[in-house]
Amino acid sequence: MKVTLNTASKTVPETPTSLIPPEHDLWTQSYSLPDHDGSPDRWGGNNKWCRPSCIPITIICTLIFLVVLLPVLDHAAERALDQINSHDNNACNSCSLTLVEIIPEGLIFNESSLVNPSTFDTWLNLINNAQQSIDIASLYWTLRQSEVYPDPSSIKGEKIFQALLKAGTDRGVTIRIAQNAPSRNYPNVDTEFLVKRKAAQVRSLNFAKLLGSGVLHTKLWIVDRKHLYVGSANMDWRSLTQVKELGIGIFNCSSIGEDALKIFEVYWSLGKNGSVVPDHWPANLSTKFNLNSPLNMNYGNESFQTYLSSSPLPFNPAGRTNDVDALLNVIKHAESFVYIAVMDYIPLMIYTPKPVFWSVIDDALKKAAIENQVKVKLLISKWNHSRSAEDYFLKSLADVNQAYPGVSIEVRRFIVPADKNQRKIPFARVNHNKYMVTDNTAFIGTSNWSGDYFTDTAGVSFVLHDPVFDRNANHTTIRSELQALFERDWNSEYSHPQ
Repeated sequence: MKVTLNTASKTVPETPTSLIPPEHDLWTQSYSLPDHDGSPDRWGGNNKWCRPSCIPITIICTLIFLVVLLPVLDHAAERALDQINSHDNNACNSCSLTLVEIIPEGLIFNESSLVNPSTFDTWLNLINNAQQSIDIASLYWTLRQSEVYPDPSSIKGEKIFQALLKAGTDRGVTIRIAQNAPSRNYPNVDTEFLVKRKAAQVRSLNFAKLLGSGVLHTKLWIVDRKHLYVGSANMDWRSLTQVKELGIGIFNCSSIGEDALKIFEVYWSLGKNGSVVPDHWPANLSTKFNLNSPLNMNYGNESFQTYLSSSPLPFNPAGRTNDVDALLNVIKHAESFVYIAVMDYIPLMIYTPKPVFWSVIDDALKKAAIENQVKVKLLISKWNHSRSAEDYFLKSLADVNQAYPGVSIEVRRFIVPADKNQRKIPFARVNHNKYMVTDNTAFIGTSNWSGDYFTDTAGVSFVLHDPVFDRNANHTTIRSELQALFERDWNSEYSHPQ
């Protein structure tokens, strides 16, 4: 940038005056030589130049620079790039992971059953320890005690809400919320209040305009770009006390945090008024961590391979693995078993004007059971809002069991008990889990398992692969813990044959 000095009618660089020599610019100074009549004209006429004696020195210096310094600088640039790439690949050396869940009030496992940290405690710790930023992708918000139904257990939702409010107002933490567009049934009064109090910035995604149908079904927290929550729990007090939920907390892992932030930034950009889904996403939202090139994550002195997958496909910048592709890959590479726990399992597009058969996952499970002799177990929720058609499709899977020697597909329904008062709480008392575990991989998602959730609804999944075959049974990993959690539920009194 240049500015014009009116007093001198000349243009000079915009530089502090103390750095400019009086009346002369160091880069435009010229030396005078006498001409034949002794007048001090500039050497070379009006051209600005330097003394002839400087030319050999200039040439020598230039040669030294080209021969000596350029290779050094080039290698320095390479080393800097290597350090950046090394940081990207190893930023999760100090990370920690933990399964987090909500066991609904009144659902009691035996004393010997494993107990995981609660989603409530994890969320509260994430908020209270946030130093700079909290980014949340969510379906809807009903955290406060006054919402949905008057129940004492709603106090936990209120505590989460108040912690967010305090973080955004008193502590100066930047809070961004990407949510599904409010509706009559889900007005998202909570986020409206946070905006009014200047505690958070909120953008809403209108899927009817963006894709023609679908919702933002993601449940994702990113704190300080290095701590995460991914799981089934909504921003709803019932998800903290009255609904069975499962997720994962990831701490001190900047690589996966930055990668998750790219997914959030897609939502954030689409929440602007008048936004459309672009044909090509900006390169800075692309990822190098995916099914074919996972991130090496080290925790517990062991190395694992991980990545985040996402749906729907139009929301995925270059490099991002589509959610259903990640799911199918996990099934395909299972060697001995596939255990699935989801709220809904139905091989249909269920939100289209008329049902559309969608057998992608169904076919993969049958193929794994028949061709690879993989044992398949499905633990599917049964509650007041289960579709009757679901029974028939689950029965069709179970009927394949023992169709040939070694073929094993078992189906059970998980029923969360409810007393008289609990039954009054709407849309509660359900196993809301959305995960799969195999002999080598943990898959924790945010989507129900029907076609619509993978084609035009936004969701994410955390995939963690254990590359060590037949790891010591005494060595606890997230995958082995998830397997133990599934087996606890499968063998409990709340699990019933299809």
